[in-house]
Amino acid sequence: MSHDATDLAQIVGIWKIVDATAHDPDGKPLPKPYGPEGMGLVSLTANGRMMCVLCDGRTELPEGATREYASYGGNYTFDGETLITKVDLSSIPRITIGGEQVRKVRFEGARMVLTPPPTMLQGLVRHREIYWERVSDQPA
Repeated sequence: MSHDATDLAQIVGIWKIVDATAHDPDGKPLPKPYGPEGMGLVSLTANGRMMCVLCDGRTELPEGATREYASYGGNYTFDGETLITKVDLSSIPRITIGGEQVRKVRFEGARMVLTPPPTMLQGLVRHREIYWERVSDQPA
């Protein structure tokens, strides 16, 4: 894994979530991660540091629903296709300190699409994609 300046230029900055999708192993759509009004930011620095925060941005949730929330950060590497974060802070028990968060990265126009490995949540295997738009070339 490298920190090639060309690769890094693609991702360095502050990005906001604009969409998130999920489907089961058969391709059947599942409810949107972080609800219908997902909120989130990811900040990636040129020196290889990142932080991410995501949540359900609705002002009120339906009866019985719980607000999905996730935040983590650490040092990262990016080779032009794969973003790997060595986690050193996390709000989520399943994202362990010292572990790695691996995301495949692709671009659709101005959007960056991050695809984590499938995750088992609430008894279902979920394939997720998170869509981001850059709001600043300068990281926070």
